[in-house]
Amino acid sequence: MSFLIRVQLPDSPGTLGAVATALGKIGADILSVDVVERGGGVAVDDLVVELPSGRLPDMLITAAESVDGVEVDAVRPYAGVLDTHRELELVEEVAAEPNEGMRTFTEGVPKIIRAGWAVVVAADPSGSQTLAASAAAPQITKIELPFMPLAKATVLDGEESWVPETWQELGTELAATPLGKPDRVLLVGRPGGPMFRAAEVARLAHLAGIVAVVLDG
Repeated sequence: MSFLIRVQLPDSPGTLGAVATALGKIGADILSVDVVERGGGVAVDDLVVELPSGRLPDMLITAAESVDGVEVDAVRPYAGVLDTHRELELVEEVAAEPNEGMRTFTEGVPKIIRAGWAVVVAADPSGSQTLAASAAAPQITKIELPFMPLAKATVLDGEESWVPETWQELGTELAATPLGKPDRVLLVGRPGGPMFRAAEVARLAHLAGIVAVVLDG
């Protein structure tokens, strides 16, 4: 079974190798590594690892944190392999079929941002209108979205009163970004975490900005 493990580690030569060695000792196979954020002598990396059947995911935390200075932010099951270069491919897909562009974009975003779901919503007098949603996205047509209109990409507080109870129970981390205009917003959810980092939000905003030009061009 594959897991996504997010680790904070000293940004120094050999540390990631030491983590890989520690994971290897419990039979975990690293499939991919993505640098999420780096600065102040600390790196935040996402590792997709395959763990033999019968091994508990808690073993990943114990193994990784056996390396000095390493902290595990989150571990969760993960279907698929990280592909950090899919942004261009997704933009090309949107441009190739503009009539299906919104749906294509919304379906593709979770794979790039490593979120559980994504929806594009528009401001509506009755609350909100869903313009597109990924396969795993919840129904949000009757939810009031007080953060709209949205001026810039941001992390949202998943414990605010407007957030549905089911989202809160799952510990859903939320981020949002305007899609070309403040009253059309891309909302992404990551049930169970980890939290969205500033670099991830910036990446989301950049991608949404490019796609908005294609959609509205």
